[in-house]
Amino acid sequence: MKTLVELEILRTLRNRRFMFFSVLYPGLLFLIITAGADRTKKMDGLNLTVVAYYMVAMAAFGAMTAVLMGNAERIAREREKGWVRQLRLTALPGRGYVTAKIASAATVSLPSILIVLVLGAAVKDVRLAAWQWVSTALAVWAGSMVFAALGVAIGYVATADVARPISMLCYFVLAMLGGLWVPFTTFPHWLQTLAGYLPGRAYTAVGQAIEFGDAPHAKDITVLVVYLALFAGTAAWLYRKDTRKA
Repeated sequence: MKTLVELEILRTLRNRRFMFFSVLYPGLLFLIITAGADRTKKMDGLNLTVVAYYMVAMAAFGAMTAVLMGNAERIAREREKGWVRQLRLTALPGRGYVTAKIASAATVSLPSILIVLVLGAAVKDVRLAAWQWVSTALAVWAGSMVFAALGVAIGYVATADVARPISMLCYFVLAMLGGLWVPFTTFPHWLQTLAGYLPGRAYTAVGQAIEFGDAPHAKDITVLVVYLALFAGTAAWLYRKDTRKA
């Protein structure tokens, strides 16, 4: 399993085009969105500035984009080319396959997160305590594993032509309800309640809680852990199911 993890990470790093857009695009988008924003203006209903709010939102956006859409389409194409079938003929367990894919996705998501945070501090003058910077980076990075697991599951049930549209639909729904594009406080109460049980909102809320100087809410962490187990378990089950057919 260790060898496969190393191989997947190397394959990801060698894909220069994918690395460029996945790592740099979120930072560029953050600068564009906050280009005309007043650095002292706070979001309605939140004790966060517009710049600080979108800093975490775009860090989460970059991580979600890289791990969800990148994983889903790549795995679907590997299945069509027969690479996954070759792996199924080995003794590799389902959890090893899922772990390798999540590890390769994490290789991409961490640099994209760090670039957005560095831009927030150096260019947009966002000021946080040292522990908040470190905790925000780690929380957003760790939370992205949930969507990496979802990408693996999608890639295993969809064809290469369908994997991207499905992953994009999942991304836009989760990102919108998570408050990445529109402030969560503008949603009607019933929609806020619904979104609170989805991984997109819990993911964003963890990073924002740290920006407030608070510990993440237990509910948000629980939601992320439950969805991680659900997505990873589904992907591993699909792998084992195909192994029995091979």
